[in-house]
Amino acid sequence: MMINSVEVRNVCQTYKVDGSLFSRSRNLRALNSVSLEVSQGAVLGIVGESGCGKSTLSRVLLGLLKPTSGEVLVHGRPLSSLKRIDLAALMQPVFQDPYSSLNPSKRVGSIVELPLIVHKRGTSTERKALVEKLIGMVGLGSHHLQAYPSQLSGGQRQRVAIARALVMQPEILICDEPTSALDVSVQSQILNLLLELQSELKLTLVLISHNLAVVEHMASHLAIMYLGRVVEAGSADRIFKAPKHPYTRALMAAALAPNPDEDLPDPLPGAFPNALDPPSGCAFHPRCKHAVDRCRTHEPSLKLHEGSKVACFLYSSDSDP
Repeated sequence: MMINSVEVRNVCQTYKVDGSLFSRSRNLRALNSVSLEVSQGAVLGIVGESGCGKSTLSRVLLGLLKPTSGEVLVHGRPLSSLKRIDLAALMQPVFQDPYSSLNPSKRVGSIVELPLIVHKRGTSTERKALVEKLIGMVGLGSHHLQAYPSQLSGGQRQRVAIARALVMQPEILICDEPTSALDVSVQSQILNLLLELQSELKLTLVLISHNLAVVEHMASHLAIMYLGRVVEAGSADRIFKAPKHPYTRALMAAALAPNPDEDLPDPLPGAFPNALDPPSGCAFHPRCKHAVDRCRTHEPSLKLHEGSKVACFLYSSDSDP
């Protein structure tokens, strides 16, 4: 039986938010019983509006944040059992803003080589040869090795960040909004580069984004998040062709290019709920035109329906809570 590269089991993440002078502190549940599986060599896209818990999930996956409950497995081993230095050799991040993630006082060559030095890998000659090879693989020239991050464009800086992430030859990349800080003209270049590297190096890729067009271009599998929960998950092809959850359908409709022969899609009604005061029952029910009484009082669980998992009473039997 194949072991998933990454498995998330019932992960919850709760923050305590300090109250004001006249109110007590409250709990904010950023992740609510999140379960996901990422098979080896797959590209999982995680999508949702700002505040849905995507970035919290990325920090949990990287081991930067210990979940309040639940666990993350990497190749079948609990993340908590791995030493940080061993985890860094298995999994690497590509962050949103390449300028803030690169040391401005170091040259590109030193930035990319540093992980090899920390892990004591190879001789100086071997390290420099690998760095130069990777710089070429991400579409930069050897002359860029002597440049400082401030001398590069945003797209070039993100290429450096990708090269640094790959220098340890990890099996898994966690990409948190990797193009949202870049000009539109270079976003597709970086996405295509990631896809090429993923295919060539047989990487497992977790792509976190609010942009459905980005995820549709890259992902083999998809997870839709709403207020800390996964509301739909499955193969990207299946979900894009036949989205089931009303929230997924609303996101798809809003992201589609308008057809001049059709009316514009209705905007998603209402505002994203306050995570400190979430709605009862299904968190999406105040914005859902299909909501019934049960949606206001009970929270649907994620269940398999026609090849995808969906958390919606539209696909549950009457006997379900």
